[in-house]
Amino acid sequence: MANPMAGEVGIVLDGQPVTAKLTLGALAELEAGLAEAPGDGGLMALIGRFETGAFSQRDVLAVLVAGLRGGGWQGGVTDLLTVEIGGGPAGAARVAAELLLRAFRGAE
Repeated sequence: MANPMAGEVGIVLDGQPVTAKLTLGALAELEAGLAEAPGDGGLMALIGRFETGAFSQRDVLAVLVAGLRGGGWQGGVTDLLTVEIGGGPAGAARVAAELLLRAFRGAE
């Protein structure tokens, strides 16, 4: 079970509950991935896109993979493309936004 006080967010992958967390290492991995994508503007630009609702599904996947890896998951983007995410695309976006919120503002 995810512990919001520790920055964790629960997500369901293929019917199985999994815990995601944006650890410092996961954030560094996310930021490195954003640096490789031209025009993405880095981590602060990513957060801005989520705050304004202008995020892409690529943004959602990047945050989810980082959070899942921070929670101990060993997969990558291609692995995430083949699983059913609880709540579908909207659920995935909600979890990604929640991960960013908890990483930078803490549990509320």
